[in-house]
Amino acid sequence: MADDKEHDNENNDIKNDIIRDYDSIIRESALLTTVSGFLFGFLLNTSINTPRGFGPLDSIVLMISLFAITLAVSLFAMPVVYHHLQYPYRDLEKFKLRSHRFIRFGIVPAAITLYLGLDLGLDLGLKLGFPSMNFDYLGFIIAGIPFAFIYILFRERK
Repeated sequence: MADDKEHDNENNDIKNDIIRDYDSIIRESALLTTVSGFLFGFLLNTSINTPRGFGPLDSIVLMISLFAITLAVSLFAMPVVYHHLQYPYRDLEKFKLRSHRFIRFGIVPAAITLYLGLDLGLDLGLKLGFPSMNFDYLGFIIAGIPFAFIYILFRERK
């Protein structure tokens, strides 16, 4: 009888670990999808209501940004899709690995979109704030500063 209780406790512990792992993956996916979805909405709104002073280069940057964030949102949503296609799981580790792979691949286009979105904002702000000066590529340079700083902090972590 004591062995049955120990066995039941072990099974409950394993089940709780599986639920915790699964819940963590789905919450990560939901957070990244939500943030990327908001960014997609802002960029789509910008493409529909193009501001004054928006040049051809800005339109190309905006198009690339929209494409990249669409890809990122799709990749961030894939763990949920994968969950619905594969439930009940035969191999939870396989689910965790694939889900994390989708999220890792989605981070690259999301970072590209953040960079290009910051470039668009800086470029447009400089054009509107200083209309007589020519700041064609300054936004690209300034937008790289936060990413360089984060990269340095990432490399120096302990």
